[in-house]
Amino acid sequence: MSNDEELSLEDVKHIALLARIGITEEEANDMRDDLVDILKQFKILNRVETSGVQPTGHSVDVTSVMRDDVVKPSYAREDILSNVPDIEDHRIRVRAIFE
Repeated sequence: MSNDEELSLEDVKHIALLARIGITEEEANDMRDDLVDILKQFKILNRVETSGVQPTGHSVDVTSVMRDDVVKPSYAREDILSNVPDIEDHRIRVRAIFE
């Protein structure tokens, strides 16, 4: 990068090239402004005292809201297929989406 405070258009174009993103000159200018704002936020975060803080994947405890997976009998095939409009060889027949 150019210096500690600036991000040049060449830097932005290089980042876009590395990310394989084609951008116009106008988009590079807009992207530069956005990236400068993001880098400023990182500088603010770098000032936060984090020594002694355990690394974590989440900022809060995460618990699953899903129920336990319990094995139980399935529905009868005949009951499932009773509402199907088109059946072929005990399977649901659907309209082809590829020719």
